[in-house]
Order: sequence, then structure tokens, then C-alpha cells
Amino acid sequence: MKKKVDSTITTNRIGGAVYVGVPGALNTAESTDALSKTLSTGIAARANSFLVDLGRVSLIDGAALALLLNTQTKLLSLGGNLKLANLNAVVTDALLATGVGEHFDVINLGAGETTTSWRRKRSKLHTAPAAGPRKKLGEILLAMGVLNQTQLDEAFELQPKLKKKLGNILVAKGFVSSADLLKALSVQLGIPYIPLRPGLYEPAAIALLPKKQAERLQVLPMFVVNDTLTIATADPLSVPVFDEVEQHAGRKVRLVLSQPEDITKALHDGYGDDIDDSDWGAETAADLEILDTAIEADHTKIDELASGSPVINLVNSLINRAIRDKASDIHIETSRTRSRVRFRIDGLLYEVMAPRHDLHPAIVSRLKVMANMDIAERRMPQDGRIQVSTKGRAVDLRFSSLPGIFGEKVVLRVLDKDHSILDINKIGMTDQNLERFKKLLARSHGLILVTGPTGSGKTTTLYAAINHLKSIEKNIVTIEEPVEYQVDIVNQNQVNDAIGLTYPKMLKHILRQDPDIIMVGEIRDEETARIAVQAALTGHLVLSTLHTNDALSAVSRLMDMGVEPYLLASAVIGVVAQRLIRQICSECKTTYLATPEIVAAHGWDPAATIKLARGRGCPACYDSGHKGRFAIHELLQADSALSRLIAKGASRDELQAHVKNIGHKDLVANGLERVLEERTTPEEVARVIHSE
Repeated sequence: MKKKVDSTITTNRIGGAVYVGVPGALNTAESTDALSKTLSTGIAARANSFLVDLGRVSLIDGAALALLLNTQTKLLSLGGNLKLANLNAVVTDALLATGVGEHFDVINLGAGETTTSWRRKRSKLHTAPAAGPRKKLGEILLAMGVLNQTQLDEAFELQPKLKKKLGNILVAKGFVSSADLLKALSVQLGIPYIPLRPGLYEPAAIALLPKKQAERLQVLPMFVVNDTLTIATADPLSVPVFDEVEQHAGRKVRLVLSQPEDITKALHDGYGDDIDDSDWGAETAADLEILDTAIEADHTKIDELASGSPVINLVNSLINRAIRDKASDIHIETSRTRSRVRFRIDGLLYEVMAPRHDLHPAIVSRLKVMANMDIAERRMPQDGRIQVSTKGRAVDLRFSSLPGIFGEKVVLRVLDKDHSILDINKIGMTDQNLERFKKLLARSHGLILVTGPTGSGKTTTLYAAINHLKSIEKNIVTIEEPVEYQVDIVNQNQVNDAIGLTYPKMLKHILRQDPDIIMVGEIRDEETARIAVQAALTGHLVLSTLHTNDALSAVSRLMDMGVEPYLLASAVIGVVAQRLIRQICSECKTTYLATPEIVAAHGWDPAATIKLARGRGCPACYDSGHKGRFAIHELLQADSALSRLIAKGASRDELQAHVKNIGHKDLVANGLERVLEERTTPEEVARVIHSE
């Protein structure tokens, strides 16, 4: 029997154990209290064996780790135990760093594996010294294959002259990287080596050590679990440093090895009050050049006053980082006590830095100067455009500011032409859909619609179609708001509502320009819809977008706009509905066998062995398990039977019954095909399409 506890924690019986499904991050008092109550209730009901599924837990803090550890201690005394399941990379590293993981067995529910001993994993990750006499550092590096004997001998010869540690000489000579050296020290000393990243340090630990002291000692407080403070260091033999931390924090200290540059970056991110960040500085300000900017006199003065200011370097590095990480948007916002910068990557927002609160106005002003905005106007929203050149390519940034109660929020839309997909063969369609889509584009007249919510890649599909159709023999004209990508030998025009140059007005004039193909950025009103339909009926191929959830809804939407059904039936030749869906990260991809419940939920053959994939989470994918996106499509061709139904004003149910009878595949079906191809997950398909 399945039940909900505190409306968040799912519990169930699996054999003699109580299954506990945690629905989200365990980094707040509320989420930890809910889990504590669930476990306490189970123990009170005489359960002594628990399986806690952390598959949906992206973050975990010291309080939650302490709860798991203390519960395990109690259960062991009762003759039972607590097992953990489905850990992502951040949670795994948190358990390793704090040593809490040594007390648990971990299993993979999805793969149906047998319980895996954590101690075997711990040995594999070199968190305990090998048995017997301690190996020498050089021997370990040789065994790792990152150093040869000649290099080791040379370092030994230099050691008496330089009077430095062997490891420092090896790194200075470039024989080994600092990461390899720390991994070797991890093997030698039994101290875990962990690459630092957000999620592996918590505010409760940061609060135990002042920033200046942490910077001076070059340590990072990571987690507080009961009376132990876990800290990251690059020098595991600095005993006086650890004594000082112990004395100031009033806690026992546990060590984790991390690279110095990772510690420096994490100190900035954790304390959030410094903008001199080695990671942001890695992309130098000089690499970014502002193009097409004519700054007025007042703006020039402000820019001159700010010259040499770290704010300029910060903004330039911020833009560089967003382009490097393939972010689609940069969000710069402020609250009562802090500022934050977030990147939208693969459709989700990730916090990447927290600049000092008092620097927020300066960052906004700098961006306004770059976008030729009025820096004195803080009460009204403003829109602008920044064009920058970085690493030899031009990137457009659309600037938008919005006043808030604590200051202005700025959003920059990143339009990187180098990463745009203008090849119809690369937009992600299946071979069958691509062949049908090309046949639609080969028609001499008719209306082709691309539908989906905002951010589903509709404009990219239109651009790819136009790029496929462009020819010196054809007159292709577009109406856009704004023109996002420039395409050769295509006449592109931009709507300007401020001067009355609207979609309908421009569309009327374009029809006098002898067009063969017309692309309308969006059909958003009755007049545009009517003119587009008339153009399709009078010998033009018209491509446009609509905001609808599926292909059939496009027909209903145009009827609602006032287009007569008989005209629509003759004009529409095809509708493409699409969504952008996250791809499984190739760096941390793992496969598992689908459970009977998953097979039944998606209508797959219960007798077949269904293998699926998912990402564990790693630094390369921000620990999300996904990296990059691709499109899934639903392509509806208007056959004669469907046209007759549209002409007589058939209901949506009648239209739905018809397309079902002809074997039409909807978005869910296309998404599940990609799941079986091991490109994405069932959960991702459900999240994007909102299908239960």
C-alpha cells in the first residue's frame, strides 16, 4: 500500500523494508524535518529496515547527512539498517567528503542491481590508504601512468638544490598536473580528492569561519555533520592550519583534497562578497570587444570613470562564460540582501555567481552603457542590443531591464550564430518526419505552421526551412520581430510597432513584392491570420509560427482568430509541433533495465527487455545528468480527408479520432522513441510535454 507523508515523502513496502522516496533537494530545514518525521514514524511502527531513494535529490546539506547517519546508528542498534539508492554525483561526493557514506550500502534501483558495498566504492575512489607500508608519492604517480621514471629521477636530483617538496617540483616542471598530484596524495594518505563545485559547500559550514581567515589559510568549509567540520585544502600536511580551524570553529576537522584554484573560486561563490574570481578571470576581459556601439557624451564619461574598475572585467568575463557554457540567457537580479547571476542552460536556470550586493547597480549601468541605454532611467523598462566579438566571432545580446522593488533586473538573451542550427538535416527530426517535411517545403503554395510554447525552437526550425529553400531563382521575404539571424539572398524585414510598421501592414506590402515564399515570424492576430491564409491560397508558400501545444490545436486557434474553416482547409498543408528536450550527458551516461512499472506506464511490450539510459550527474553537466538539447516533433500533413473535416468545422474530438485512425504519431510517441534510443529519459519527456 502506497501513501504520502507530509505531502512530500513517498513511502511504500518493498519486502521487509520501507521504501522512502525523497522528491527533491535535502538542503532546507523543511525538507530535512519531513524526512526525519517519515523515518521516525516508521521506526515507531517497528520498522527497522529502510531504503531511502535519493534519485531526485540534487543537493544535500550537513543537517540531512547527520539525520541519515544518526538514523543508521539507531537502526543498527535495533538490528536493522538503512540503505541509500540512486545517488547523483553531488550527493555521492558529499557522502564521500564527510565520511558519512562509509556507514551505508548503496544500490541502483533502476538497474535492479544487487546491493553494492560502499566500502568497495570507497576503495575504488582512493579514500582509504592501501594496507601495509605507506607507498611513496613517486611510486603512486608511476603506477597511475602520469609520470615516467626519467621525470621522477630528474625531480629527485633537483630536490636538494631547490629544497622543495617532491610534488611541488613535479607540478612546477609540468611533469604532472596539480589534480594528478592531489589524486596521488589521496591514495597515499587516504583523504578523498573531490573536485569542488556548487552543492559541495553549505552556508552553515561557511558561517563557522570568517572569509579573511579562510582565504589566508586557503581552506574551504564544506559541511557540518554533528560535531565534525569538513574542509577542503590543497595541502594535507599543514597541521597548524587545521589546528587553527578546529580552535576557531569549535569542531573536529575532516579533510578533503581539492585544487587551489577550485578552492579560490568556491571561496568567492560561498562567501559571495568578492568579484576577483580566478575562474571568471580565466576568460580575459581583453578577449571581448563591443561592436557597433556609439556611446553618447554622458555615457562616455561614466565609462571613463569606470575604466580600470573590476566591474568592466566582471561583465566581460560574465558574457564570455555564458557564451562558453552555451547559455541562452543571462539573468542578473537582486533581492534585499544579495545579488545573483544565473544562466539558462538547456532550458533550466543555474546560479553561477553571487556578486556583492552593492555592485549590482554598477553592473546594470555598465550593461546599459554597452547597450546604448539611458543609465539614469531606473523607473521604466528598457530594451536594447549589444553586439560583442569574442574568440573571432560575433555574438548578439538582447538586453532587457525591468524595475523591481530592490533594483533593476536585467536579462540578456544570447544569440550565438556559431551555435545556431540552420541545417534542416540537423534540427533533430526522425528520418520519416524529415522526408515528409521536405516534401511539404517543396510545395509551390500553402500554409505551413510550426507550433509550440515559447522557447521550443520554432524560429530555429523556420530559419532551417528558409535556409533549405533559399535559391537565386526564388524571392524569399521574411517578416520578423526581431531579425535574429541573417540569411544570404533572403529579404529580411523587421516589425516596428513604434512607427506603425506591424505584421499586417508589412505583410500587405510584401505581397506586392512578387514573393515566392513568405516567412511570417508569428501569427498573433486575426488580420495577420487572414492575410497569411489568403497569401497561401494565391500561389505563395507561407511559413509561420503559432503558440499552441500540439498540431491540431493550430487549426482550432486559427478558427478562433476568425479564419473561415473552408479557407483554412484549402490553405493549411502541414503543421509541425515541437519541443526542446534535454539530452543525456555523454560524460556520465549509464544504462539500466526498465522496471515493469515503467514498461506498463509507457505501453511497451512487457515481454521485451527494455534498456534505458540516464545521467548520474557530473561537473560537465552541472550535475543535472543532461547536457545539450534536441527537438522532438509531431508532423501533421493535411490529407484530403482531414481538409474535408476542417472545411465542415469538425470538432477537435473528430479531428483527433481521424489522425489516430491514420496512425499519426504525437509528441509523446516521438519523445518515447528517443527514450528507447537512449538519448533522453522518460522523466524528461514527461517534464517537457506535461503528460501524465
